Amino acid sequence: MATDAPIGLPEPPDAGASALPPGTYDGVAVFVTGGGTGLGRAVATEFARLGASIVIASRKPEHLTQGADTMAELGADVCTVTCDIREPDQIAAAFDTAEERFGLPGVLINNAAANFPVPAEDMSPNAWRTVVDITLNGTFFCAREFARRHIAADTPGSIINIGASYAWTGGPGFAHSAAAKAGVKNMVETLAVEWGPYGIQVNGLVPGLFPHDDMTVDIKGNLDRTNAKDACQPALRVGRLRELGWAATFLASPYARFISGHTLVVDGANWQRRSLTNPAVVTVRDQMGKGPFEPGDRP
Repeated sequence: MATDAPIGLPEPPDAGASALPPGTYDGVAVFVTGGGTGLGRAVATEFARLGASIVIASRKPEHLTQGADTMAELGADVCTVTCDIREPDQIAAAFDTAEERFGLPGVLINNAAANFPVPAEDMSPNAWRTVVDITLNGTFFCAREFARRHIAADTPGSIINIGASYAWTGGPGFAHSAAAKAGVKNMVETLAVEWGPYGIQVNGLVPGLFPHDDMTVDIKGNLDRTNAKDACQPALRVGRLRELGWAATFLASPYARFISGHTLVVDGANWQRRSLTNPAVVTVRDQMGKGPFEPGDRP
């Protein structure tokens, strides 16, 4: 008997399951920036389960260790490289190391980014430049290095840029990151056309709310102020990390070769949510629990 009680979207299959055939990525190296923690590690995990060799790039040694340990537990071949993606020379050196170990990576996951909530009026020039430099410039520098090597080698490849839904909508409290992610989304569409003739597909992947232990303290604090997170989603649940990894492995797989220039949002339709009537406006400062703006304290 039908009822009006909402049920939400079903839970996904258990961890370790996959829609792709076992060994889909045998012999393929996947280069993941920021792949040692959080969403990057979740994506790397699903590629590893399908046979990929994993290259993890990060600035922080402890993140490299965490990622390497996870991949080793899965039985995957793994290589770690210290790399600040703001520096093209370091990116080139990281790809040299990866290529010496596994051959030219066939997949690049541009996951590394910088982000923290801050009212725009409080944002320092350094905060703006740092987030844009890592999130936008770093993504481009990595994509360019990957593409140059594949074009020179006359081999196909796949790039996935991790984006954010506020690239479309704007992101109050995240002006720096939203502007950078809008550039990342546009880059997907531009580079897919430029590099398609060389056999390189370029796509975007946008995660919704996927709570994990590696979130920054600031972002965790924002989430802690949101009660009943599942009830705030049209799916009536948050995302499971493996769901993002499954989406990435499909987009880069042989079964998605004709998908390029597309950004896939994996968020249970949350970014499309609209209220029939608008709630009262609450300033970003109030949402963050900040006091009044003091003009004399400008950074």
